[in-house]
Amino acid sequence: MKRALIIGGGIAGPVTAMALQQAGLEPIVCEAYQEAAAEQIGAYLTVAVNGLSALTLLDAEHVVTDTGHPTGTLSFSTSAGKHIVDMPIGGTLPDGTTTHSIKRRNLYRAFNAEAAQRGVRYEYGKRLVDATPTPDGGVSARFADGSTIDADVLIGADGIRSRTREIIDPTAPDAHYLGIYGLGGFVTNRALYAELGLRPGVYSMIFGKKAFFGYLVAPDGEIWWFANVPRANELSREELASTTPAQWRDQLVDLLLVDHTPAARIVGATPDHTFVPGFNQYDMPTVRTWHNDNMVIVGDAAHAVASSSGQGVSIAVEDAVTLAICLRDAPDTAAALAEYEARRRDRVERVVRHGAETSGDKASNGFGRLLVRLLTPYFLKKAAKTGVAPLSWMYDYRISWDDRAQSATTSLPVAPPDSM
Repeated sequence: MKRALIIGGGIAGPVTAMALQQAGLEPIVCEAYQEAAAEQIGAYLTVAVNGLSALTLLDAEHVVTDTGHPTGTLSFSTSAGKHIVDMPIGGTLPDGTTTHSIKRRNLYRAFNAEAAQRGVRYEYGKRLVDATPTPDGGVSARFADGSTIDADVLIGADGIRSRTREIIDPTAPDAHYLGIYGLGGFVTNRALYAELGLRPGVYSMIFGKKAFFGYLVAPDGEIWWFANVPRANELSREELASTTPAQWRDQLVDLLLVDHTPAARIVGATPDHTFVPGFNQYDMPTVRTWHNDNMVIVGDAAHAVASSSGQGVSIAVEDAVTLAICLRDAPDTAAALAEYEARRRDRVERVVRHGAETSGDKASNGFGRLLVRLLTPYFLKKAAKTGVAPLSWMYDYRISWDDRAQSATTSLPVAPPDSM
């Protein structure tokens, strides 16, 4: 049985482990942090129907649907509080399942718990330092604690700052700052949504004068929210470390008070312990080298997408399933990794471009931001008439577990080229 060493136990890591286990490999997940430390990150995420469909191949879609909740509708409003349009988020699976939203920490816990329950081995406190080929064609990973683990293949699911990516290609690009920083939080006052007249189950988006704001009401009445604030330069490490939740809250409320929307009230009602402090937002420029003969990258390590795409989790799940199929069927590891990249690159790079375009609107400032706010209602109403059809290439993508990797590379669907 081939041994697969997976670097990173966030979201891509445990899903990749479950997929490889199903394909007949022995996965080992190595997480840099201790278990408790690794959970203290992020606000919430959406998992689109293409990601949920891929999870069904692993009998793991329940990890999302049992822990998260459906959010099948987007609602857009202006800074003056005027409703623009409602439209569906993505498509719908045959059983009626739509996009789900879930707290990042809960998704992390649920995926890792599911993988551990299935017998996946975990090694915590293992920060990758280097990896080198072994004489038998495998790979030996060396960690900061001085330990080493040998395997047949090493898979970097170690995120946007991937050490695995650097080892594979020392000239690989750094993450690209999108010109916005994010904040988020959860309002634990369950009565506020009714007081403000908010609609449960609807993902509301507001094109504010100084910040883009989004929120939803969870089934229990808790309000989940995020904000994107344009800023030319990245937040420094010093700013990130020294600014308190109360200071972030006050700064954001000041930005939102110029709008006639519930955003300022929502942020002001967010307690310190559920406030997600500021964080820079990134995507990845094209990573030209995804693999060598025995190492490969998946998820954000290969193709981080802007959060506005709503596809980060979903395309990582697609990566995991596709890689498992290729390692199951290809004649050797090198051929499997090459086949994996051939099947995934065009699609994920198109998703990255889509996310960059939508984030570009949020990053605009001054006259550019005013122009976006003035034109957006027209384009959104036009888009609502066509529904999700223009994005069917993204949401309707499906993988078959029974497709064989040694067949033609078109055996799995590939996104069509961009239309003009």
